Amino acid sequence: MPDVVHVSSLAGSPLLDSSGQRLGKVEDVVARLDSGEGVAPVIGLTARIAGREMFVPADRIQQLGPYSVRTSTTKLDLAQFERRPGEVLLRADVLDRSMIHVNTAHLVKAREVELVRAGDTWRVAGVDPSLRPRLWRFLPRRFRGHDTEHRQFVDWHDVEPFVGHVPTSRLKLATRRILRMHPAQIADLVEAASHEEGGEILEAVGQDKELEADVFEELDDEHQVEFLRERSDQEAAAVLGRMASDDAADLLLELDQDRRLPILNAMPAATQRKVRALLGFNPSTAGGLMNPDFIALAANETVAEALTRVRASNLGLQQVAIVCVVDDAGKLIDTLSLAELVRAEGHQTVSRLVDDFTPSVATEADVPEVARLMSDFNLIAMPVLDHDGRPVGIVAVDDVLELLVPEEWRRRAGVARD
Repeated sequence: MPDVVHVSSLAGSPLLDSSGQRLGKVEDVVARLDSGEGVAPVIGLTARIAGREMFVPADRIQQLGPYSVRTSTTKLDLAQFERRPGEVLLRADVLDRSMIHVNTAHLVKAREVELVRAGDTWRVAGVDPSLRPRLWRFLPRRFRGHDTEHRQFVDWHDVEPFVGHVPTSRLKLATRRILRMHPAQIADLVEAASHEEGGEILEAVGQDKELEADVFEELDDEHQVEFLRERSDQEAAAVLGRMASDDAADLLLELDQDRRLPILNAMPAATQRKVRALLGFNPSTAGGLMNPDFIALAANETVAEALTRVRASNLGLQQVAIVCVVDDAGKLIDTLSLAELVRAEGHQTVSRLVDDFTPSVATEADVPEVARLMSDFNLIAMPVLDHDGRPVGIVAVDDVLELLVPEEWRRRAGVARD
């Protein structure tokens, strides 16, 4: 009996009893995905016998393929096949369908599914995403083969299958594996996948609400709207409420006009106030680009106190890349980089570190002006001031780049698909 068998060679092959008499035709291979061991053992086959779809347990199989299956007895007492939770049909659910390559954050197409023997049992070894296996299927069965030397094998442990198209076998993608990816990589996968597959990814990611918000921030406008359209106003407000205020404001404007106010009113009060303020600015100005969450320090605070504020903050890395030093009236004196604070002595007051000039922009400054200043002074973040010179937000370099980079450069779907 061979040590490696391919699902495409089993599907449609004859099912024989122990004496070699034909019983029927093999339809599919059944594996269990939730074994808890990181492998997918083969638990049996489905076969068409006397016009009925029957289940052949793995312990009744004496010989498996490649082009016929032989049972261990001449008399079989088989039950009609009914899929149970955690079971997957390798031909119907996996073969020629997209899968997530978790190591590379790419979608791969399972052109072939490979089974390997381990003692008396079989398990799913992996998939071949190349076109070669599909070409073999156009040949008569007796002439088929597989070019193992030139195959592009992906280990089963490195892929996550989509099974959302099988309602009776709804499996959630392993969130612990998705968590290894950067939100931008997950967004790439969602954009490259079909709508159903993208929804399955977001459903898995949704088990971590903060990660879900991060992924929505990285999605392009089209996909943001596409997946929020299916959610209620309360559910949409929950997602926007966890996003950065500037990203939430941008997304709110992309939604249908009749949904904007209900969703805004359903958002948490603190976030709602920030979003309402941002909506008052032109999106293509510093006020529309800025994030209203930042750290402001009094001039008499010490470096140690400043670093404590940074550590206690849950702001993003770019938002704490700089801190604003303000006077008693709240007007900006200077900005200090996180590196300057780390290098300074803890007992020093931040006023000892300030310079006479710090780059900043007014809320009405346009994008070219913001980009010019950030480029001239090599900034990754810059304060935005109101008419009284008080900082009201931070504009980060990634927000500027998002507007300046051509739209076709930002299309990522091809990046996430092999």
